[in-house]
Formats: sequence, structure tokens, C-alpha cells
Amino acid sequence: MHKNSQINAIKISTDSNGHALKLEKRSLKAPKPDEVLIKIAYAGVNGPDILQAKGLYRPTKENILWPGLEVSGEIIALGAKVKDFKLGDKIVALCNGAGYANFINLPATQVLPLPKGWSLIEGATIAETFFTIMQTLVMRSRLKKHMFVLVHGASGGIGGSAIQIANFYGARPIAIISSQEKAEYVKSLGAEFIINYKQEDFVARTLEITNGVGADRVIDIIGGEIFYKNIKASAKNAKIMLLGLLGGAKAEINLAPILLKNLDIFGSTLGPQSKAKKAQIAKKLKKDIWAALEEKTIKPPHIKIFNLDEANLAHDYMRSKQHFGKIVLKVKF
Repeated sequence: MHKNSQINAIKISTDSNGHALKLEKRSLKAPKPDEVLIKIAYAGVNGPDILQAKGLYRPTKENILWPGLEVSGEIIALGAKVKDFKLGDKIVALCNGAGYANFINLPATQVLPLPKGWSLIEGATIAETFFTIMQTLVMRSRLKKHMFVLVHGASGGIGGSAIQIANFYGARPIAIISSQEKAEYVKSLGAEFIINYKQEDFVARTLEITNGVGADRVIDIIGGEIFYKNIKASAKNAKIMLLGLLGGAKAEINLAPILLKNLDIFGSTLGPQSKAKKAQIAKKLKKDIWAALEEKTIKPPHIKIFNLDEANLAHDYMRSKQHFGKIVLKVKF
């Protein structure tokens, strides 16, 4: 047990201005037999954190009011059954909420070693998006070499991870962005094709890129009116992955193309996945891509840093149209 008895953590509080993030105290507990206690250096900020602050996302029942889905840091205590880590190990980890803090207990199966050559700042950008894309695009949709992967929000955390993982497995990412700056960024990540949706119809352009066939896999974090356009941009036997609802939760669609194209459409959120599923994803990540991270074949994203007590500003910045890459919170306690 660490000598401190309390955790400094960000809590979602409702005040006269609506939802706000405030620094509060939580009790610090000793890790369970299968857990490690992590001293957090940096915490990643992700789309589900924004939704959670609005009451629209629940990672786990006990962490409804405590956001934060990924961290980097150092192991300072081990549960009795933990064998794969030692005290002082630098790590990255997927959280079940409550990552906006200076300490956290987590199942050791959701913890991975900090890739060699990556800083703790960079490490805090890995877990949430790479776990998500590995679970959906690779494991569930069975991505194959040479497939066209259409990526909405390509300059964000999920999008950037999708581009790099698609490339890693030999697929062909088509990145959808909104500005020249973001176009240059996704190109640096390995996007083979880039569509500025403000200047081009992404459906028509996708069909042009694919010689009229359509995309084999679609990463949709938008929903809303974009959803039916994704159906039109998809190839026969394609799979559409709904991973976010930035454009709204309602869409009017024609069901016929789903039937005629034999499409698979599925949604996924990472937080509610079981401990066993998260362990399975972590194992797959370490086996398949950890060497690529260490070789910088898969490289760190563009990063904007805020202090932990500036979480409100970080969330505001993520909601802004100027945001691209990843945002992390620096823990100074």
C-alpha cells in the first residue's frame, strides 16, 4: 500500500453551469490479488470521456462520475497473484474509468509495458484507441490485406489509430478530414487516400478510389446523417463499425442496400467489455503490434498537453474543430 491514503481525481459534478469537472479526493485502496497499483504520469482524453461528462456514457457502475480511460505511469504495488510485472515498471494501461487521477488500481491484464522509445507522454495516447481498433477493425471485422478502409474523423485518436493499424495489416486506408492541416497530418500517419469532405462528396470519391466497388470496412464515429452515406459508399459484403455518435443518434436509412450488398453493421463501446475480453485484446496488441510501436513503424500521434486540473479546458479543446491527434492530462501530484 502506498503511503498516501487518498487519490486526487477528477469528478464529474453538476453545477449551475451544467456539467463540470472538479478535482476531488477518493480513498486509495490496496490492489486486489490480480491488480496493480499505478502512479499515473499522464492520462489520455478520449471521446467517451466527453460523452460521460454529459451523462451519455458509463464505463462501469462504480466510475459513472469518474472519467479517464487510459493512462501511462509506474507500477508501485502488486497484487499477490501478479507475476508479469515488477515494482518500478513503466507501463501503459486501459482503465475502466477513473484515469483522470494520480493513482489507480487496475487488473494486470489491462496493463502493457511502455513501448521502448516512447515517452510517458506518448504512452498515454495508446490504450483506448488501439484497444478499440484492434477489437473492432482487426478481431471482430476480420480485416484482411488489400481491403479499403474508410475512416471518418481520421485526424482524431480513433482515426489515427485506424489508419496506422490498417496500414500495419496491409490494408488501404481512406482518410476523411476537413482541412489541409489535417490532410497533411493523416498523410504523415500513412493514409493512402485523403478526402476533404468539405470540398468533395466522400461517397462519390470513395467509389472513384475503389473503381466503383466501395469500401470493404468503414469506421464511423459520426452516425447521424452520415450513416446512410456510409452504406452507399460500402462494397458488397462490407462491414460498417459504428464507434461514435458525434453527428447524432438518429438516422433515416433505406434498408434495401443493406440487404442487397449483404452488409454487416455493428456498434461497439470498449468500456462495458468484460475483463476477459479486455485481456484478450491486450494480448493480441502485445503479440501483433508492440514491436511496430517500438520500431516507430507505428508512431506516436500529435499531442496537446493540459494539466490534470485543466480537464475542463482539455474537454473544451477536444470539442473544438481545431483539435487533431490526441490530448493528454499531465499529473503533477
